[in-house]
Amino acid sequence: MDGEVPGPHSGPMESFENLVRTEFAPKTTFLNTAGTGLLPARTLVAMRDAAASAAAGLPSDMFADVEASRSAYARLMGVPATRVATGASVATFSGLVASSLPAGAEVLTAEADFSSLVNPLHLRDDLKVRGVPLERIAESVGPDTALVAVSSVQSADGRIADLAAVREAARTHGARTLIDVSQSNGWLPSAADDFDFVVAVAYKWVLCPRGVAFLVVPEDLGESAGLTPLFAGWASGERPWDSCYGRVEELAHSARRFDESPALFSYTGARHSLALIEELGVEAVHAHDTALADRFRAGLASLGHEPVPAPGSAIVSVPGLGHRQEELSRAGVQVSDRAGNLRAAFHVYNTAADVDRLLDVLAG
Repeated sequence: MDGEVPGPHSGPMESFENLVRTEFAPKTTFLNTAGTGLLPARTLVAMRDAAASAAAGLPSDMFADVEASRSAYARLMGVPATRVATGASVATFSGLVASSLPAGAEVLTAEADFSSLVNPLHLRDDLKVRGVPLERIAESVGPDTALVAVSSVQSADGRIADLAAVREAARTHGARTLIDVSQSNGWLPSAADDFDFVVAVAYKWVLCPRGVAFLVVPEDLGESAGLTPLFAGWASGERPWDSCYGRVEELAHSARRFDESPALFSYTGARHSLALIEELGVEAVHAHDTALADRFRAGLASLGHEPVPAPGSAIVSVPGLGHRQEELSRAGVQVSDRAGNLRAAFHVYNTAADVDRLLDVLAG
């Protein structure tokens, strides 16, 4: 009707909610995206169709899906697709970066950061790996530091690293940076161009199937950092189908030289999940997710509980309540128990009713 005042959910917010409702219909109160994200409907359809085609002897071109996924992820990270390598795990890419360091190099990490990021560094027994509290990581960078490796958001409790301070400290002392954005990409805007190496698995906040991971490398493809494509196979050749036998004579002239041979069905789904995140918009996702997390924090205060301080995070971790995870699961509320803390993670498919349901069970 002419002159009608738009309702509170009109415009962009209405489009956001409608798109989410089209793609997700969880049968539980699912608050565990920090563990694994839900697959969008479009992703599930694409993977089913690809599997059916393969079973019928009519496989689709899933390598095109890898390239579409690479390009979509590059857009999310604000870098050219030529700087993005594809793989399956953070650990492999962290190990690749670790292999580039000279013997005796100092590596600075955050205490109790996620193992897939830091363990490959520790396994090089000729490196000096030093862990410090997350809040002190920037001030702890010194002239002997060769690499700073840290997660943008801590898996265990949702604390957000001060990456701007890390970047400046690393530049001041000539250290390189390896940032794991597994727990932030998709909801926390970031600029991969500010760091040397940025790594992530994609089965959490960008809602891809397992078996999808990305590594962003510098414009020079890590040459000045001594990065060597140790795991390069035929798919890493400039012309893959001409690189199937014997030595790969010409590696890709892009970050594809660092690709693992791809888990094709996973990447067939990934291109659709990444497209959804692009359609929703990271800024809109950030506003949605953090508003729900703040609602939960306020509710916790009314129940007399104090979460780990992590302002602005979509992950809320509550000390001493981890033991209630099984009880919550029986009540249809999916959260995690991490080091004795109850960890709840809020994402696009969650609503205020989900937050209130969690609070109601905790109050019971």
